Amino acid sequence: IRRQDPAVTYKRQSGAPANPVYNRVQHPTAERIQQAVQSNPTFARRDWPHTYQRPDWHSGHRRPTDVSHAVPDSGYTWTEVDSAETPAHNPRPAASEYDRWLLSFGQAPPRMGEQETIRKAVPEATRVEPIDAWKPEVNPFDAGFNVREQDPIPRVSEPVSQGDPNCKVDMAFLMDGSWSIGKRRFKIQKEFLAEVSQVLNVGVAGPMMGIIQYGDDPVTEFNLKAFSSSRDLTPAVERIVQKGGQSNVGKALSYINRHFFSDTNGNRGGAPNVAVVLVDGWPTDKVEEAARLARESGINIFFVTIEGPDENEKQSVVEANFVDKAVCRTNGFYSLNVPSWFSLRKSLQPLVKRVCDTDRLVCSKTCLNANDIAFVIDGSSSVGTGNFRTVLQFVANITKEFEISDTDTRVGAVQYTYEQRLEFAFGQYNSKPELLNAIKRINYWSGGTSTGAAITYAAEQLFSKSKPNKRKIMIVITDGRSYDDVRAPALAVHRTGVIAYSIGIAWAAQDELEYIATDPDKEHSFFVDEFDNLYKFVDKIIHNICQEFNSQPRN
Repeated sequence: IRRQDPAVTYKRQSGAPANPVYNRVQHPTAERIQQAVQSNPTFARRDWPHTYQRPDWHSGHRRPTDVSHAVPDSGYTWTEVDSAETPAHNPRPAASEYDRWLLSFGQAPPRMGEQETIRKAVPEATRVEPIDAWKPEVNPFDAGFNVREQDPIPRVSEPVSQGDPNCKVDMAFLMDGSWSIGKRRFKIQKEFLAEVSQVLNVGVAGPMMGIIQYGDDPVTEFNLKAFSSSRDLTPAVERIVQKGGQSNVGKALSYINRHFFSDTNGNRGGAPNVAVVLVDGWPTDKVEEAARLARESGINIFFVTIEGPDENEKQSVVEANFVDKAVCRTNGFYSLNVPSWFSLRKSLQPLVKRVCDTDRLVCSKTCLNANDIAFVIDGSSSVGTGNFRTVLQFVANITKEFEISDTDTRVGAVQYTYEQRLEFAFGQYNSKPELLNAIKRINYWSGGTSTGAAITYAAEQLFSKSKPNKRKIMIVITDGRSYDDVRAPALAVHRTGVIAYSIGIAWAAQDELEYIATDPDKEHSFFVDEFDNLYKFVDKIIHNICQEFNSQPRN
């Protein structure tokens, strides 16, 4: 088969439009053929050894300026010339170049019968797979034109909030499930708690929330670690079913104090503990003692009373003024009185603001409000009246750094010579001004120095009456060697959990100071040459007390 002469007329492809725009094969001029032969004298034209006709191809011409009639370029166009040896064409028209362009870009499936025609028209070795050029991130120039369909892009889930870091509090809501509330008001209560969780913005870096339903007996609906976002917590609130029974609030407070705020239930230790009690009317049991124990464990108790007792109903209340007896302070900060269940929603924002105000959660245990501190003061003759007043000022400077009340830090004092005298006991003065005035009024005694006996006396008169969940701290101040043994009494109080500090002045014996002090000695034993330098150790002692407290598990 030879390349055809220029004079031979090329036959338009079957099925192609008459418009020359769609017929890419043009009449080559004689000058162009001659120029092509002369430009490549090295490569002589040769015939193909095959028995079938050799096809010819030429690049289609583009209009240089007018592109209004242009169509996408599909590559080379195949054609052939009829001759005597050419087999008869299929009576069905072959696919046009335009149809092949549409097929290659996936715009329309081939018509019936055209699939085989197209495959015959194109040699098998150069057949390409159809691709979808309009798909994103598909490059039609990849090797082999074999482009796999892209996997669907996974949907990115909405990020879950980590919670409000300005409200890092562990909260238990005690919801009223008694029969007196009724189904309709119980549903209002659930809607209120669901909305509270949304406003709080529950999360691991912010507030964590659990719910206890109480009636005859309390039941944990879910604990602190059950849900780490408001989005997950809200449906759980909606699924709560009313238990019924009486309104035993005191039993519920005892339950959360013993069981709820624990490590296994998700208590974080470093976050304040808050219990919000919702009460329909009034409790059917006493709450004072259970609330006191809960407060001493560091739980901040809030009461939200709805439709509380009126003047006539107060005679039916089991415990008069039960709210004031239960909350941490009676200044109104820890209690909200709502006249009707249908106005409960109005208390949402005030309640959330209060429970997140960590600076005012005074029942929460800290190094400054969870102690029973006993000062054991040397009143021997070697001290003198003037120096004794300096010692009392040192005691006052330490005391005023703590939060003083019956539920916070309590302070007691013992003065000793050969004998011992209880100046005031734990809880005798429950406000800071009263306590500071009591310290100022201590009279100098004068006499010998029996430090060992004074330590034993303090253990019997003060620490034996110390409250549970209070850290017991003893600060011994002496200016000389004791006439009796200090080692055995000191070991005895250490075994009861008392943290002992020893402050030595002037002629105090270093070995006795170390016996008295809790290990390590360097953190609990201090010595000064003169009474006037005692003030230098105030900040150090406060720092060590707080450092020890913060290193221990909370609650």
